[in-house]
Amino acid sequence: MTAMTVKDLNQVQTLFSEAGLDYTIELEDGKISVMGPSDIVSSEISSRLIAFLFAWINPRRLGRVFDSAGGFIMPNTNVKAPDVSFVRATRLRQSPRYFGELVPDLVVEIKSQSDRIKAIETKVLKFIELGAVVGILIDPDEETVAIYRSTGEPIILANGDILTVPELFPGWELPVSELWPPIFTEEETQS
Repeated sequence: MTAMTVKDLNQVQTLFSEAGLDYTIELEDGKISVMGPSDIVSSEISSRLIAFLFAWINPRRLGRVFDSAGGFIMPNTNVKAPDVSFVRATRLRQSPRYFGELVPDLVVEIKSQSDRIKAIETKVLKFIELGAVVGILIDPDEETVAIYRSTGEPIILANGDILTVPELFPGWELPVSELWPPIFTEEETQS
């Protein structure tokens, strides 16, 4: 079997798109992998994190935030699409109408219901190995946030802790509890 290329990935993506299929497609070591939609808790956490990041990043013109549809060609020619990613403005002055051909500065993976934590951790560590400054693994089941850097062991945060990424977002703080989807009271839903 021949190894697949970025060109092949584009063709598969076009076929999926024409068929109305909305899947995340990645290329790793010459193999195309297709990921179906994630559960809605993971999706909501992703949306919440993107909103919090964008509200800080945009007025300061620090860079660009991407969702899971944003694909990046890695130095090893793999194409990856983190659940949430950020690239500093100095590295990406304008978004191309193509995959980003760089490793994002921040990559975030959010554990879906069917994911195995070890596989996601391996993915985050690979991003760090390839040049990401910070990798974050969010586990909604345990309500924890693991922060990875090339400088050592991950830092594990839980409810009551504050998420910061000072090397990319000086001054930004997010209580970990703000990541989790709220539970609305009956009174709140009556209005």
